[in-house]
Amino acid sequence: MNEEPFFSVVIPVYNGGLYFQQCLHSLKQSTFNDWELIVVDDGSTDRSNVVAREHGARLFCTGKRLGPAAARNAGAKIAKGRYLFFIDADCAVHLDTLAKAANVFRTDPSLEALFGSYDDAPVAPNSVAQYKNLFHHYVHQQGRVEASTFWTGCGAIRRQIFMKLGGFDTHLYERPSIEDIELGYRLKQAGGRIQLAKEVQVKHLKAWTLPSLLKSDIFDRGIPWTRLILRDKAFISDLNLQIYNRVSIIAVYLLLLSLPVSFYNSWILLLTAGLAGLLLWLNFDLYHFFARKRGIIFALSIIPLHWLYYIYNAIAFGCGLMLHWHARYKAEFSQPPRPLIEAGRLDARRRDAEGEVRRKRIRL
Repeated sequence: MNEEPFFSVVIPVYNGGLYFQQCLHSLKQSTFNDWELIVVDDGSTDRSNVVAREHGARLFCTGKRLGPAAARNAGAKIAKGRYLFFIDADCAVHLDTLAKAANVFRTDPSLEALFGSYDDAPVAPNSVAQYKNLFHHYVHQQGRVEASTFWTGCGAIRRQIFMKLGGFDTHLYERPSIEDIELGYRLKQAGGRIQLAKEVQVKHLKAWTLPSLLKSDIFDRGIPWTRLILRDKAFISDLNLQIYNRVSIIAVYLLLLSLPVSFYNSWILLLTAGLAGLLLWLNFDLYHFFARKRGIIFALSIIPLHWLYYIYNAIAFGCGLMLHWHARYKAEFSQPPRPLIEAGRLDARRRDAEGEVRRKRIRL
């Protein structure tokens, strides 16, 4: 092992179970060898720490549940690698994942960070997991190469710049959320470059269910991402924030409004059919991708689930907008008006001056 390996692979884990074992086993099969393994056990109550040691990891135990942002920061502090390579504990790298990432950095030495995507062969058989993982793969494969964000499911960043930026924000994101996206925004604001390396892929092992999907997309991603966009005024059009996504949200809500009335009015029925056709046309490439990967039956079956995605995205945006306005209102009105602040400062200076005169009289 070199004193400064090319990658420090940092994996936070909390009760990783079988997925974690598969994650570590896949790393041992990697064709790229210039890396060290750092596992941060974030208060696990299972054998995750034992499994990490068995796979030769440098182990750091937080002692209690701190969240993935704090766990990754802890791993970065003890890392020796030139680049930090973050992988989720429920992801398995391909044989050439690390090699392809290293090649991107070597080809473009000015690059500060990169991230990849899930592959197009998720192992969980249920339709929600297939939909979610394939959708993620599609979105990342269609994104711009010069990226404006970051992703820790499979992402690497120069260790020096990571430490300079202060790592992930553990005050805003104590639990799994968008700490990676926020770091990407800060890196871009500092002038750093991030690349979406589409050939760098991992296999996601998690078996998504509808409740876990809704919780993640609304509370862990949608609402905090909306607040971050509004805070930084970062209205980018990339990944799942593209124009057709925004038009689809409007179309699906108009469809919901028109549907109950369409049974009583032929013109509204035509409008409803037109809106459904518009949604199919806007998202045709995605549905065609689903059909190629899992067949036409699967593609047709997940259309309602995808339209539900647009519905709850709008709800998440509305909640994030209200929380943003509430935070601004609270910050604005929790401080006294400026004239009162200045008057208070003037009174304080006057009292200090009068007190000094009295002290001088006493001494005399």
